[in-house]
Amino acid sequence: VLFLFLVVAVMLRRGLLSLSRGLLSRSHVIGRTTSPVVPLRWISSSSVLSGKVIPFMLADVGEGIAKAKVIEWHVEVGDTVKEFDPICDVASDKANVDISSRYDGVIRKLHFKEGEDAIVGKPLIDIEIDENHHYFSDGGEEAADTSTTENANSQTTTDETTGATKSSTKILMTPAVRRIVSENNILIENVVGTGKDGRVLKEDVLKYMTEGPSSNTSTLTSASAPAPATSAPSSLSSAGPVVIQRGIQQDETYAVTGMREAMVRSMTAALRVPHFSYADEFEVDAMMDLKNVLADDAKSHGIKLTYMPFLIKAASVALEQYPTLNCHVNEDCSAYTLKAQHNIGVAMDTPAGLIVPNVKAVNSKSIYEIARDLNELQTLGKEGKLSVQHLTGGTFTLSNIGVLGGTYLGPVVVVPEVAIGALGRIRRVPTFNEYDEVVPKNIMEVSFSADHRVIDGVTIAKFSNLFKQFIENPVSLLAYMK
Repeated sequence: VLFLFLVVAVMLRRGLLSLSRGLLSRSHVIGRTTSPVVPLRWISSSSVLSGKVIPFMLADVGEGIAKAKVIEWHVEVGDTVKEFDPICDVASDKANVDISSRYDGVIRKLHFKEGEDAIVGKPLIDIEIDENHHYFSDGGEEAADTSTTENANSQTTTDETTGATKSSTKILMTPAVRRIVSENNILIENVVGTGKDGRVLKEDVLKYMTEGPSSNTSTLTSASAPAPATSAPSSLSSAGPVVIQRGIQQDETYAVTGMREAMVRSMTAALRVPHFSYADEFEVDAMMDLKNVLADDAKSHGIKLTYMPFLIKAASVALEQYPTLNCHVNEDCSAYTLKAQHNIGVAMDTPAGLIVPNVKAVNSKSIYEIARDLNELQTLGKEGKLSVQHLTGGTFTLSNIGVLGGTYLGPVVVVPEVAIGALGRIRRVPTFNEYDEVVPKNIMEVSFSADHRVIDGVTIAKFSNLFKQFIENPVSLLAYMK
């Protein structure tokens, strides 16, 4: 009886064990195993196993902009990215924009090549996202850990290899510098970067354009080649005369794109507007003295003070008396809108070309606040990081072309604005005082243009006189500070 009881118990145990394994294999098939049954654990699956591939759309990058050119990709197919990692740089008609990832995942497809136009609202990339799905494992803890470690090591090796390849071939430059290179059809490998980690700066590209490849190549050779042997002079003398290329050697044709394309549209629209021009001479000695007095104090606040904040603030105070100069006109000039805020645009020469960002709400800011905003705009402009918000919404413009030269100028109105001022260079000239004595003074010519459909000559002349009064007696601005 005891023997029969033991036989039945063994059979029942084997039956229950087989039933348990059968149920497990039906629930989730992971593979056959000869390991003993162990307690089940949750193990997170990778995006490769359980991810979902979704399109990453190019979001709207600004008002009325339907496309943006892909300047540079920061990722490749197969790269793993985290949220907020940089994906690419794109350039619209108005600004360069950095596109960042909104997901954690793996890049599966790039829909555009560098230089192609990406369409707003259309897929920019396909990315496989990790939905945090889980699966059961019936293997031991040691096996799971080993598998994870092996995968991690494999991924690390791949990343390190890829990183080494990228670092050995990638040339660092800002999107703005890359734009200059692209528009001038420059072979970037021939340009020697003098910035940090070999970064190609705007000055490097301009030097290459003006002096040709010989100067850059010689710099690279001297920096990387070993010292010449004693026989170098004889080999140099036998090399023949050095030929320096000047200018281009044959006709070259380029597509009008990016900032130049935007300039074509804006200037074509502006020159449909009948312009009225007015100019005068401003004595700026008092403004220069006040700027010199405040310069050290501004520097202690981390502000670089120039003449422009005084000119911008003086223009804003004068606009309060003549608000029709601070307005927008609609396309067919059937209506115009007086703007409460004074968003005064300042023309800037940047690596991407001439752009006009604006200082917002000048009428509610002090001279120091205006100077700080200008410093920020100039820094962003040099780095090619001005956004659409910086470049739109202007209500009046001042062009400081005088820093490059020129006296009397003929500025073109930035539509839909109705007026613009251009500041000539400051010149020290002899003048006569009330006693007919010759007195040296610093004079700046200021030229205005206005939309003659909305602005008459009397209005612009009166505005200029009030503007001149504030510049020649800048202390009077204190009465209008808020």
